[in-house]
Amino acid sequence: MDPGGQIDMQQLLAAAQQMQDQLMNAQQELADAVVEGSAGGGLVKAKVNGQGDLVDLTISPAAIDGSDPAETAQTIADLVLAAVRDANRAAGELQQEKMGPLASGIGGLGGAGDVPGLSGIPGIGDVPDQPYGGEPRGGGDGDLGDLRG
Repeated sequence: MDPGGQIDMQQLLAAAQQMQDQLMNAQQELADAVVEGSAGGGLVKAKVNGQGDLVDLTISPAAIDGSDPAETAQTIADLVLAAVRDANRAAGELQQEKMGPLASGIGGLGGAGDVPGLSGIPGIGDVPDQPYGGEPRGGGDGDLGDLRG
C-alpha cells in the first residue's frame, strides 16, 4: 500500500505478472518432466510426464510364462496397474514440488500477505481482525442482498 492507504496498482500488476510467469514455467517443467514407476521388481515399468499422462510402458520378457497364458495375462495386467499407479504417485509428488509453492500464494489470494503492498488489505487473505477478512459481505451467510441496489 502507498502511504495514503491505497493499493499500489503497479505493484499489484507486477506481482500478478510474476506469479503468472512462475506458474507457466512450472507447468512447462511438468510437461517436460518424465517420472517412472515400476512393479514386480522392475518387470513392468511405466513412465508418465509431470502432468500424469502415460508416455511409455515396458514389460520385461521375464514377466511372461508361456506355460500359463491366462495367469500370465492377469499377472501382467496387475503389474501394469501397479506400475502406472507408482508412476502417477511420483508425478503427483513432482506436481506438488513444482506447483505447491505457487498454489499457496494463489489460493483465494491467501498468500497475498507475501506480495509487497498487499498485506493487511481487508478482504484479501486471512486477516481476522479486519472487516471482510475472508467473510462474505452481507453478514457472512452468503446473502448478498444488502449489497445490491
